[in-house]
Amino acid sequence: MDYFQNLNPQQQQAVMATFGPVLVLAGPGSGKTRVLTHRIAYLIGAMGVPAYHILAVTFTNKAAREMGTRVTNLLDEQTQGLTLGTFHSTCARILRRESDKLPIDSNYVIFDADDQIRVVKQALQDLNIDDKQYRPVSVHAAISNAKNELIFPDDYKDQSYRGKVVAKVYRRYQELLLISNGVDFDDLLLWTAFLLDNFPEIRQKYARRFEHVLVDEFQDTNQAQYVLLKHLASFHNNIFVVGDVDQSIYRWRGADYRNVLRFEEDFPDAQIILLEQNYRSTQTILDVAMAVIDRNPHRKPKKLKTSRGQGKKVVFYEAYDDRQEGQYVVDTITSLVARHIANPGDFAVMYRTNAQSRLLEEAFLRANLPYKLVGAQRFYGRKEVKDIIAYLRLVYNPGDEVSLFRVINIPPRGIGNKTVIDLQILAQNEKDNPGKILINLSKGIESEYRHSFTKRAATVLSKFGELLTNWTELANQLSVLGLMDRIIEDAGYHEYIDDGTDEGHDRWENVEELRRLAAEYQDRGIESFLEDIALVSDQDTLNETTNVPTLLTLHAAKGLEFPMVLIVGLTDGILPHVRSFEDPEAMQEERRLFYVGITRAKDQLYLISSLNRSSFGFTEPVEESRFLLDIPDGFFFNERTTRSHSRWKTGISSTEPRWGTSVSKPDGDQTPQYSPGSRVEHPVWGEGMVLNSRMQDDEEIVDIFFEDLGLKRVAASLAKLEIKHD
Repeated sequence: MDYFQNLNPQQQQAVMATFGPVLVLAGPGSGKTRVLTHRIAYLIGAMGVPAYHILAVTFTNKAAREMGTRVTNLLDEQTQGLTLGTFHSTCARILRRESDKLPIDSNYVIFDADDQIRVVKQALQDLNIDDKQYRPVSVHAAISNAKNELIFPDDYKDQSYRGKVVAKVYRRYQELLLISNGVDFDDLLLWTAFLLDNFPEIRQKYARRFEHVLVDEFQDTNQAQYVLLKHLASFHNNIFVVGDVDQSIYRWRGADYRNVLRFEEDFPDAQIILLEQNYRSTQTILDVAMAVIDRNPHRKPKKLKTSRGQGKKVVFYEAYDDRQEGQYVVDTITSLVARHIANPGDFAVMYRTNAQSRLLEEAFLRANLPYKLVGAQRFYGRKEVKDIIAYLRLVYNPGDEVSLFRVINIPPRGIGNKTVIDLQILAQNEKDNPGKILINLSKGIESEYRHSFTKRAATVLSKFGELLTNWTELANQLSVLGLMDRIIEDAGYHEYIDDGTDEGHDRWENVEELRRLAAEYQDRGIESFLEDIALVSDQDTLNETTNVPTLLTLHAAKGLEFPMVLIVGLTDGILPHVRSFEDPEAMQEERRLFYVGITRAKDQLYLISSLNRSSFGFTEPVEESRFLLDIPDGFFFNERTTRSHSRWKTGISSTEPRWGTSVSKPDGDQTPQYSPGSRVEHPVWGEGMVLNSRMQDDEEIVDIFFEDLGLKRVAASLAKLEIKHD
């Protein structure tokens, strides 16, 4: 086959790179996935490297699936044995194989984000530490950062008072995980690095096996991942990494763009290849992106180019406040869809913080427009889904205390808080786990346990122990779906969750969706099912087939692309975030975040700012984002309905259109029918005053202020407006 079909010269150079360390610096939309997949195909098909000897890692299941599909399409059945997945899933498999060297068994469970916070809370409670003073989320972040730096509890050396408290919580947190035979996400990396560091025979085993190590999104690796990669590539020294310093936006979770610089230091003979041909965006969008990112230091300059043409100018809109930002977004999408210029699913609305979604959602709801929200409560975070998963985790690993105490009284079976506490105390005294004690109670073993409970409590605990015993015995006989259905039936969960209300029906539908997913694991066991759902990310749950606008944070937008992108909240304090003002490194990451958002756009980019923002019921004036000042005026097509902001007071012709006038370019002899200041009647919204009217793509667009509704933007041909004469 032709391994270089549809590859440009730079991509071909990367695919054909000689063995040894290779660093590919890939700009956004430059086809890095294509390069990685063709490189794998080239190694297997042309160079004769067995698929079993290749490891390819990336950061999301979505990216891994896409790579896997492409490689399979290129090579058909020759990919048998290829190790391709996320860092965490790859490490999870290694840990299960090598668990005899670790303080966990091979049937360990992976605690999700909610479970991890719950364990931190338990640790704080056990140590009598006030969780108001030491917030669980903050403490967990400190623990996570330590693990990403490969620091175990005994090596945690922060000598500040707070640091000493965190060290105590970290130690107890880790004890609680191990008691439950559980790990968190960071442990997957930490324990794997521990194995490769401390057991030379294991390091040699995997380093010899993986003749070639390929890495996607290398700029997002943390210290633990970097160490892992060096270990895994230590024998053959064939490490091929693809990344872009300019797209490193996860510093808050340990990602370190300086790993790209370290790579060059640690592998001085590395080949360095630039991918600068962009296949996604227009040249205008790329030029705007480069104008923003070129101000950052510590980066290799590159010139992004495209064959898609110059494209449309970027639309800049300056709203009165953040509420009007949301209205502008809805009006813009509605107008373009109504005129068949775009489909609803073409649009992505991006923002810096999750809290900004509220006003946007309100605007969509007022307009009765559907949308999808990335990063909202995930499917796997819903109560009913977490309940069923907890049951399965408990059956798979009866030592999982977090799962046990989640479901021990769901549905209610008469096991109250006092009984749960008595069970915990007994487990501590017996140096055993509560699940094992329940199983023993159900079998009549260790009858003295019964003296630790009232007769009624011992009876209900024993009955639950019987259920748990039966389920664990059936786990190896039934499919995942069969086991799930047996648990639901035995526990009476359907009747518990579906109480006949609409909300109850919705909850049961979520359980049904989980059942449909379980049916896909007919040929795989409960271990694979639990591992896959524990490592799922927000992007993995994004339904790309739904034809509605997508609302998401700039962080969540990484790796995605959309024909139309609207970025809102471009004011100082929001983007860049106020927390970055005194931290140069954080400010650089804020700039990279804006760059990532810009480069998600394929055809049209909207940058939206406001003069004021709502704060605890008050409206306060704000300054527009300093990043906007880096974009030359010639790239903008301005569309605003308020007074000129500070940026536009200098260097702009005084004849430029202002509030209440047309801001579109002249469109032949077409003249707007509705003039500013005139009053009109809308068949639904009633009487309002025209603030602005302009011709846009043969359509008259009218901004109208209604006393009860505020500002509305309509297409005149669709709105059925009647001009009111005095």
